[in-house]
Amino acid sequence: MITLRLVEKKDEHFIYNVYRSAREDELKLTNWSEVQKHAFVTMQLMAQHTDYSNRFPSIQYLIIELKKKSVGRLYIAESTTEIKIIDITILPEYQQKKIGTNILKNILKRATELRKTVRLHVICSNPAYRLYDRLGFKIISTIQDRHYMEYNNQYT
Repeated sequence: MITLRLVEKKDEHFIYNVYRSAREDELKLTNWSEVQKHAFVTMQLMAQHTDYSNRFPSIQYLIIELKKKSVGRLYIAESTTEIKIIDITILPEYQQKKIGTNILKNILKRATELRKTVRLHVICSNPAYRLYDRLGFKIISTIQDRHYMEYNNQYT
């Protein structure tokens, strides 16, 4: 069973690990020591959190759990007209298990019921793009290496 819960102070180490897992390929390209990698990831994570909090006042920081085990994070912001998926990251060992698909389908169902548009962006080379496309998200623009996508129940 997949559940979502608010991030708590005790989740700091887990959030670090999730964020680091998403940056691991990039870190492998450096010749940094583990101390340098840790400092870089910590700095980037703090900058991301500050940026998200400033740009999305209604953001909810959520932990994704599978059978009560933390497996990822979902950052989401909602307004009267839209649901914005800021970030969804699942630990590599839990990817390809339909966790993200189930979460997204629930978000899309809720958005349809509330007549809200769902928006997100994804790096063009990210395999998650295929999932978003399959679920009915449409590209509304591409800027540099990112697709900006939306799901609107009028498309279905």
